[in-house]
Amino acid sequence: MARPVDEKKAQMLINDPVEKLIPKMAVPTIIAQLITMIYNLTDTYFVSRLGTSATAAVGVNSTIEQAINMMGMLIGVGASSYIARLLGAKRKDDADRVFSTCMFSGILLGVVLMVVCLALITPLVRLLGADANCEQYSIQYGQYVLLAAPFMVISFIMNQCLRSEGNATLAMIGIGFGGILNCALDPIFIFTMGLGIAGASMATAISKVVSCVILLWPYLKKRSTVVLSVKKIAFKKDDAKEVVSIGSASFVRSFMGVLANTLMNRAAGAYSTAILAAISVSNRVLMLPFNIILGFGQGYQPVAGYNWGAKRYDRTEKSLSFAMKVSLIGGIVMGAVFFLFAQPIITLFNSAADAEVLRIGQLCIRLQSIVLPVHAFLSVINMFYSGIGRPREAMILGLARQGYCFLPMIYLLPLFFGGTGLAGAQAAADLLSLAVAVPYGVKALKLVRGKKAEQAAIPATA
Repeated sequence: MARPVDEKKAQMLINDPVEKLIPKMAVPTIIAQLITMIYNLTDTYFVSRLGTSATAAVGVNSTIEQAINMMGMLIGVGASSYIARLLGAKRKDDADRVFSTCMFSGILLGVVLMVVCLALITPLVRLLGADANCEQYSIQYGQYVLLAAPFMVISFIMNQCLRSEGNATLAMIGIGFGGILNCALDPIFIFTMGLGIAGASMATAISKVVSCVILLWPYLKKRSTVVLSVKKIAFKKDDAKEVVSIGSASFVRSFMGVLANTLMNRAAGAYSTAILAAISVSNRVLMLPFNIILGFGQGYQPVAGYNWGAKRYDRTEKSLSFAMKVSLIGGIVMGAVFFLFAQPIITLFNSAADAEVLRIGQLCIRLQSIVLPVHAFLSVINMFYSGIGRPREAMILGLARQGYCFLPMIYLLPLFFGGTGLAGAQAAADLLSLAVAVPYGVKALKLVRGKKAEQAAIPATA
């Protein structure tokens, strides 16, 4: 019964014009990312009604959510890339085995993460930057989110793998419904039931579990291309190598994001709770363009991977060129909008009318808005290398923005500019990462064109 679905998706990925296919894959992913972002902002908005310390705590605990997603990335991104290439090469049985094994591994990782972090919750939030004013808020928020960790990990895996087989809409529904539910539950739990910041955490945890159930539904009802079955679980060295080699690039990139946020929170908290709150709010606000960029890249990645696996290098080149152009144009447009509206945006989340929150927050948004095209371009190049199974290049690109380009900035700029320097650290790192993005973008085009030339030469020498 599932075979017609396989052929329909295969024809779409390998025959539809890339100018229509990539938006078709990317738009549902972007919508899901936007809904996630909206729930994050809703969370921040309602919690900000509880005061500056509570707002700062949300910023600290966003790092915990990132760490959980990081576990999902280790398996999910690698599995998605590998499964797309396997389906492109018509190796469906292998794709079924890889997916089933990755799901089992994800559950195991999520449970281990939940148990360890709950046992160490107090030192954990301190490590992540919670000061004396927001420590208890951070503990309350973190506990319920950690209980949902296993569901969050496997949701990430399913979300990635649904896209790899061309089911971006199903992935969107699962993530999107959970986000909408979170927005509805926040005011009820926080204010109506009087649970405060713990209520915001409960709402988040419940929404994550519901998303997981929705994403699991297509697999249980046999409406997915790839089959989920306990009988298909099989640990093979080659599978693990493929999944982990690509997934590790995203894992390390996400780890550097967690490290960057932790360092930023700790540095900001050393100045004042107001600066910590300002950077926390601005980072959450900037998740809007960041999630659009990520959603577009995740929509593009399976197109690159599937066509590379099917040896359709002509389409791989077209899709890469198209994605590069769209990323640059989109980055410029979004950057201009957020630059212009930085002040009213920060004011919306600054219920205490704290002047320092307003000053640092809008500066942070405006500086990162200027370099948003660089971030978008780097993301597409990174997704290309991840999609075609090139872990070395993916790793180098993944570490640029919040790794070796960011770490010098977080230490150097505050030495000269204090709290203002913190606001500009990520923007400076983004600008510096341009030196990595451009050469690897040129290399990507040369790689695909070289493969296309080799393929064209085969009939002539036969």
